[in-house]
This record gives sequence, C-alpha cells and structure tokens, in this order.
Amino acid sequence: MPISELATDLILPAPVLIVEDDMAVSQRLENLLLQLGYHADALMIANSIAEAQQYLADQVVALALVDLGLPDGSGIDLIRIMHEQIPSVAILVISAWSTQEAIFAALRAGATGYVLKERDDLEVALALRSILRGGAPIDPLLARRIISEFSSQNEQNTAGEQEAEAEKLSPREHQILRLVAEGMANRDIAEKLSISRYTVECHIKNIYRKLAVSSRTRAVNTARQRGLLA
Repeated sequence: MPISELATDLILPAPVLIVEDDMAVSQRLENLLLQLGYHADALMIANSIAEAQQYLADQVVALALVDLGLPDGSGIDLIRIMHEQIPSVAILVISAWSTQEAIFAALRAGATGYVLKERDDLEVALALRSILRGGAPIDPLLARRIISEFSSQNEQNTAGEQEAEAEKLSPREHQILRLVAEGMANRDIAEKLSISRYTVECHIKNIYRKLAVSSRTRAVNTARQRGLLA
C-alpha cells in the first residue's frame, strides 16, 4: 500500500518536532511525514535534547517523534518536559529500546504511543496515522511482551494468593489434614476427634478449597510442598 493512501481524511497538526540523532532515521521520518501530507516547513529536526528545547522555547509543538537514546540524555526526560509544557502534544516514541521499563517510563512521562525503529516504513506510517487520529499505538511486539509479562505476574499472584489462603487453615483443619496424611478415613477421623463424620467432610472441603485441590492425595502433596506438613 502506498503510504500516501494513508493520508485520506487526516488532520495534520503542526508544527512537528523530530528528535533523533541518527541522520538517516530522521530523514526517514521526515520523508514519511511528507508522504502523509505534511509540508517541509512544518517539520523541525533536533538531534539532541538541548536543540529540541531551543525549538520548544519558540514554538508550541503539536506533534513530536522522539527517540529515547539521545547524546545528551534520555528522551524520557524530554517527553516529560514537553508534556508538562504542552499537555495536548501528541508524542510518539520511535526507538530501538524495547524493554518493559523503557516503555512504561515513556508512557508515564507523557508519551502517547511507542513503536520500534526496526519496523518498516508502512508500519511506522500506520503508527503515525493512528496517533494523528487520536489513537495510542503500541508496537505489536511490545504489546505481546507486556501482555505475556502481565499474564505471568497474574499467575504468580494467583499462586501467592493460594499459598496465603493455605496458610489460613484453622487449627482443626491442620489437625484433620495431618490425619488424612496418615491415611485415615473420614469415619476414623470422626471417631478419633469425637466429632461427626459430616463435620469432618465439611473441614475437608474447606481444606480442598484453600489448597485449590480436588482430592485427598493432592491435598497432602500440596500441603507438604508448602511446608504445612512435616
């Protein structure tokens, strides 16, 4: 698809500030913006934070394309400055950095979207189109990574919650669990503790729920893994 076709019905806020110290990359971004319909006189190019701040002192920027690894500091600091000075500015990070820490730091600082430099021209142009339409594009690879890490964290949290719940076994439940581990049947446990068989069954159901298991064997094995049984 020709990139110029993406410009249909686009509103082109100006001026645009490109902050990139690699000349080849800045020229690439400039060319993409021109293909989307921008005029050259609406584009400003800075190769450092200091140079970008000079532009910001004289211009109210409408859109900024920012790299994170700049020769005089982190683009995240510049993003924070721009967001504080011009809350309405749309800021698209175009960077080689792909760590979750970098992504979250940029977004917290005020970035609107994040795309990797390694993407081809069409993919970067699609991200630009999205941000010009009010979207918040995140590179698909980064989005999948973030989702994967969140899923992993959720699994860890679930496991932690299960362990915390297991630690809440009542003294009677601990007592019954130990007897279950010794191989005693519910009737024998009831006789030994002088309680009804129904009460024993209720306690065992609670043990299953707290340990997130569905059988006596799993209850005993899980309890041993968590140090609840000697």
